[in-house]
Amino acid sequence: MTSQAKENVLRQVKENNVRFVRLWFTDILGFLKSFSVSVSELETALESGMGFDGSSVEGFARIDESDMIAMPDPSTFTIFPVEWSTPESVEARMFCDIQNPGGQPFDGDPRYILKNNLKRAADMGYTFNVGPELEFFYYKDSESTVGLDNGGYFDLTPLDMANDLRRNTVLALEGLGVQVEFSHHEVAPSQHEIDMKYADALTMADTIMTYRLVVKEIALQHGAYATFMPKPQGSENGSGMHVHQSLFKGNRNAFFDKDAEGHLSLIAKQYIAGIMRHAPEITAITNQWVNSYKRLVPGYEAPVYVSWAQRNRSDLVRVPMYKPGNEKATRMELRSPDPACNPYLTFAVMLAAGLEGIENKYELPEPIEENIYEMGEDKRNELGIVTLPGTLDEAIEILEQSELVRKCLGDHIFYTFIKNKKMECEDYRKQVTDYELKKYLPIL
Repeated sequence: MTSQAKENVLRQVKENNVRFVRLWFTDILGFLKSFSVSVSELETALESGMGFDGSSVEGFARIDESDMIAMPDPSTFTIFPVEWSTPESVEARMFCDIQNPGGQPFDGDPRYILKNNLKRAADMGYTFNVGPELEFFYYKDSESTVGLDNGGYFDLTPLDMANDLRRNTVLALEGLGVQVEFSHHEVAPSQHEIDMKYADALTMADTIMTYRLVVKEIALQHGAYATFMPKPQGSENGSGMHVHQSLFKGNRNAFFDKDAEGHLSLIAKQYIAGIMRHAPEITAITNQWVNSYKRLVPGYEAPVYVSWAQRNRSDLVRVPMYKPGNEKATRMELRSPDPACNPYLTFAVMLAAGLEGIENKYELPEPIEENIYEMGEDKRNELGIVTLPGTLDEAIEILEQSELVRKCLGDHIFYTFIKNKKMECEDYRKQVTDYELKKYLPIL
């Protein structure tokens, strides 16, 4: 942290009459945590961080080693829009890196884990850029799945509440410095999407945390509820977070090769091969909830089979077609993650898998351009197409055997995450669902 960065924050605070600054960080499950400091404490916070009790934060410290330090990152300083404050009480926020009391990075901090993996890429000469597409639903409240509209994909619905929510959300995001490319109605009734311009992975992970909060806050302000739950309704498409990704060397897109077929470089092919080979291992991170696997089923546009293609949207990986003169847009799209993941850990494991492919020169299999859902099992076996895990239990079993993910996340997060997810699976197994009551109670 440079003295110039600190001075810049203090200057903006003074010029804009900021009274409180919220310090943000995330637990290992991707839930946003926050506490506020008054401007009188801000200089101290920027200099030496703010202490807090880490024993109450999921995946952080045990009660006998609970002291932690939240060190603000001044590059993330943002003043909240006027609608979120009053002239007498302007607020701002900064993301924090979590440290041990001695000042060393805390190995249970997801932001630190992503930084570690980005350093590995940087040591190889790469910058990791991502452009996620987060889908979500608007409902009338958090107690039901009664939607606000009956629109479909790209529908121009009448000027109802959902349109107001989406427009106001875009304005709020732009007020927080988030670059929005476009927004539209998604496939399912009351399902929407707001897409952000691609950025480096750390900036984008921070942005996703902001995005999810803003979407929910704007909905609440209008008496509605927004959810990033992967599959809230069994009969409708679930919500995904397709992640477009590429590696740059300086200003040059390392995924582009003007002489290669489809203009896809060898580096890009090896990266995609790494993602595909390790996809089952990273699925517990990219799809971390019991409910995530209700979305990963055939027939609802979510990927199930590990394959790639340029046009086929039933594949796990899609490579958008090259547009002449737009070399920087050459990228791959991973379609399995959902918007309820921890973005720091998700970007970290995706990058680790891709870099593994580059370092070990993995060979990319042939693309599958036909509809895999309509193939027979024998044909899929013949083509060597494997499937993603079908349940969180299965995903955790595969994760436990993954040396790649353990190295990527470090032992602290790796084993704590697995322990937490096993507890979730056990809690789920104990539940008696409406489906069981309706199906079995009348006949057994």
